[in-house]
This record gives sequence, C-alpha cells and structure tokens, in this order.
Amino acid sequence: MGFADLSSLSYPWDSLAPFAQRARAHPRGLVDLSIGTPVDPTPAVVRDALASAGDSHGYPTTHGTLALRTAVASWFARRRGVPGLDPEAVLPTIGSKELVGLLPSLLRLGPGDVVVHPRTAYPTYDVGARLAGATPLATDDVEEWAGRGDVRLVWVNSPGNPTGEVLTAPQLARVVAAAREIGAVVASDECYAELGWAEPFAEGVPSVLDPAVCGGSHDGLLAAYSLSKQSNLAGYRAAFVAGDPVLVADLLATRKHLGMIVPGPVQAAMTAALDDDAHVVAQRETYRRRREVLLPALEAAGLVVDSSQGGLYLWCRPAGGEQDCWRTVSDLADLGILVGPGAFYGAAGAVHVRVSVTATDERVQEAADRLAAR
Repeated sequence: MGFADLSSLSYPWDSLAPFAQRARAHPRGLVDLSIGTPVDPTPAVVRDALASAGDSHGYPTTHGTLALRTAVASWFARRRGVPGLDPEAVLPTIGSKELVGLLPSLLRLGPGDVVVHPRTAYPTYDVGARLAGATPLATDDVEEWAGRGDVRLVWVNSPGNPTGEVLTAPQLARVVAAAREIGAVVASDECYAELGWAEPFAEGVPSVLDPAVCGGSHDGLLAAYSLSKQSNLAGYRAAFVAGDPVLVADLLATRKHLGMIVPGPVQAAMTAALDDDAHVVAQRETYRRRREVLLPALEAAGLVVDSSQGGLYLWCRPAGGEQDCWRTVSDLADLGILVGPGAFYGAAGAVHVRVSVTATDERVQEAADRLAAR
C-alpha cells in the first residue's frame, strides 16, 4: 500500500486570507473567531511538571509512561463514566490531528476500503482516508453503510467540529452495533467532551467506551482525545488514544517503527494535567462565560444558531434564507469579525459559518458590541 498523492489538495484556511485582511482593517481591530486556538494561559501545574521533567536526556517510550497511562485510565473513570480501562490500552499521540489523519494508513487500509465520517466534519477525516488510498463516505445515516463489507473504519465526532452536535449513548450504540456486524473499527473523536452545554450533556458527554454504549467491551473501538481544549495545551501537542487492547497494541508496534513518540517532558505535563480537575472546571467556566456573551449577540444580529450543544463553536446561519456562507463571512468581515465558512466542512455546511468562543473576554465583548450596532 502506498500513500495517495495529495499535493494538489489546497489547505482550505488559506482562502480566508482576504477576509482576514479586510477584518484587520477595521478601526477597532480584528476580532478573530475563526480558528479555535486557545488564548488562555497554560495552567501552572502543567508548566511546573514540564519544567521539572526538563532533564530528559534519554529516549521516551512510545507507549508512554505507566504514570501517564494510569492517569488516562483514572480520568476516563472519573470524568467519562468509563471504568476499568486497562492502562496497556492507552497510547499517547502527537496531538490528535496526526492520529485522525494517519489512522486509516496505520490500520493499513487502502483501495477498496471505505472510511465513514460525519456529513459536516473536520476535513482531516476525508484527507486521512484519501491519503491511505481509501474512499471517504460522508454520512450521518447509519443505514447508508450498515451491512457493507467494504466499510472498514467509522469515525464519529461528539461534540462535533464544527456543528457542536452531541450524540446520545443510544445513537453511539447504534453505530457500534452496526460496525461490529461488519467488522469495522469505530474511532470516536471526543476532543471536546468536557465542554457539553445543553441538557442533558452539561453533566457529561457519552464516550464510545462507556458501558452504556459498548456493552462493557472495547473490542473494535478507539477513543481519541486531546488536552488542547480543556487544558490549553495546543502548543504541547498532547493527546492520546485508548480502547481496544489489540488495536492499540498494533498501533503501538507501527508507531515504534516510525518513531512517533510524544516527548518525555510533555508526557509528564500530560500526567499532571489529567490528575488535576480544578483547572479544567475553571477553563470550562471561562468558555461558558464567553459563549453566553456571543450566542445572544449573534441571535440578536439575525443569525440562527443550530446544534451547538457542546464544544467551542457556534454553528450559525442567517435567518430567513439560504445565504451562501462566504457572503456571511464577508458581511462579518466588514464588522472586523472573522469567522470560519461552513464550506470548509463539506457541502452540507454551505450556508453556515463557524464562530469560535476562544477569543479573550475583551475581544468576545467587542464582537458582541459590533453585532449589536449592526
């Protein structure tokens, strides 16, 4: 199997540059609500752990330290309703995007294999399938792929990027059951799981590894997670995957050969972050506060917010019509507000824009004030 040639595939965010330039020219400056990069400080407990592990002269282990893998298992039990996760079935990754992009290849998929991903989705699911030479299938309807022997990998993303949609335990269980019937792997991208807003998800977002979803067996299941959002560790590239011990062992063996290793000091920082819930609760409240400023401001300005039950984004469209997302991007750029066009996430996003709540309190309030004066 060889990698497909993706050299002609443009990076979608590059096309936003002219709108960023226009927004930047606003007299009161740019309010960037497009890319959801964390802007708040990395917690002191994490930075201290990183510094303490700075004398890292030996090679780190690809599998991750036992302390890190135990911390992941404990976090799943404490925060996600997943008891008894075997630390052997945990593997740190260099951020979650590399796992999303490379998982079809790491699973040795190729021509003739189908990779299912959400209809409106982070584009890396599609790119990862194409990179492996497999065929991506964008759908939210299990019946479109149930029973198909060529489906080898099924991605779910909850809370979703960009829509913020959260899947219930029964919805996830249906995906798991259908995938198991055909021997497909289910990979669940759960990076926003600590950020459920609408009821009943404010008290917790279901994991694919939850017994209510998987019946107590992790066979054929992988849950991917990142600490970028809940702990402001985007610059650390700190993430992990967990689930089926057989699948994780296979991924580990391949990653050993490829040298795909999370640096030792970052592993120590991840362990500290996972052991400390206080900073996660505080960061969640920060995002809640910003969301509660932006959401009514967008609605008052004539935008409808769809889905958005969880995550860091508000999925918006103008009320009363089917205006192309690029027109909405342009209208908001005239206010000095930069947002992400829904078209980046598939044809189903053509009339939506994605608005991030990751700007500072001051910039979020500035956006709300400009929307009110629109």
